[in-house]
Amino acid sequence: MENEHIISAFYTAFREGDAERMISFYADDVVFEDPAFGVLQGDEAKNMWRMLLGRATDLQVTYSEVWADGDKGGAHWEAHYTFSKTKRKVHNKIDAEFKLKGGKIIEHRDHFNFWKWSQMALGPFGLFFGYTPFVKSKVRTTAKKALKHYIKNR
Repeated sequence: MENEHIISAFYTAFREGDAERMISFYADDVVFEDPAFGVLQGDEAKNMWRMLLGRATDLQVTYSEVWADGDKGGAHWEAHYTFSKTKRKVHNKIDAEFKLKGGKIIEHRDHFNFWKWSQMALGPFGLFFGYTPFVKSKVRTTAKKALKHYIKNR
């Protein structure tokens, strides 16, 4: 029950735009992974949330289906926002998996359909090319470059 509470509190903080409270649930050496950023560890993962929430202008987050069983857990969450590069509206549906230890999240993996996301975020280009490894790699490279810039100038 404690781990389910941690996951719910993480998403409540996310919904409220509170990056510091979100990352307070992460272990120092947390591993995060999603299709857009790839794998991030420790401070990189924490700063990703700071960057995303700090830049968000119209983000709306909802979550449901929170569960935990032993040291594993998960949730379904959805994000509505405007993708800053194209000014296109996005409604992303994400399933998250967690591993927890000692009251902290040690692994967080978000899964979503990258091609569907690319269609919303990138428009016709995403529709025709969003399924390709090239586009996924380009998005990941751009996201990581933005994160490095954010960390450097923080």
